[in-house]
Amino acid sequence: MLRPLTSALRLLRPWKPLQTRGCASDEAARGREIQVRALEGPDQALSPAGITEILMNRPRARNALGNVFVSELLEALAQLREDRQVRVLLFRSAVKGVFCAGADLKEREQMSEAEVEVFVQRLRGMMTEIGGTQRLPRCLGVALAKELIFTGRRLSGTQAQVLGLVNHAVAQNEEGNAAYHRARALAQEILPQAPIAVRLSKVAIDRGMEVDIASGMAIEGICYAQNIPTQDRLEGMAAFREKRPPKFVGK
Repeated sequence: MLRPLTSALRLLRPWKPLQTRGCASDEAARGREIQVRALEGPDQALSPAGITEILMNRPRARNALGNVFVSELLEALAQLREDRQVRVLLFRSAVKGVFCAGADLKEREQMSEAEVEVFVQRLRGMMTEIGGTQRLPRCLGVALAKELIFTGRRLSGTQAQVLGLVNHAVAQNEEGNAAYHRARALAQEILPQAPIAVRLSKVAIDRGMEVDIASGMAIEGICYAQNIPTQDRLEGMAAFREKRPPKFVGK
């Protein structure tokens, strides 16, 4: 119980500005396998902060998870975690028709056993950082999770949605970016919400899934306590009383 409670207590560290932010249009960033850019225009109209994209750009390997790719992604995540301007983060592929091909087995074949062990640990840490399908058994149930893992079965987007692995499945468009547009629309819904409350609710859900109900409720209580003194909480109540849209600032 102590580990998740301690983790939750450490959630709200002081904000620090992002030191460097690559842009897909910058010459220095074009060669990087991971590029970071803040969206401009209507995406930021609802709030002083906005939506940022992580662009995966490894076309020759279909965005496979190699050493450089993972290192650059972990670096980007570490910087974005401290950036107060980022409220919603999108992962997008720069490779048409591909999101991520999975592990780079050609590269891994050249690794020693010790190197493979270290690299796989880094992959696990990356997946935990992003918050992906590492909770497969909890999401699907043990029996179905075993079936998918043992068989290595590939699922379509619709099948993944039916099983609860993804929230949305959309029909593809001519440009091949229908999923991206759905993600942008969802990001627009999240953007005007109180950023501190969103972050705290994410921690409460993620940590609460790992423990028993009593510990989960304790984590939720710790998270809510951190939200009480915020300016945004008072703004939310004032907006409700005055029947107007709230203007959250992340403080």
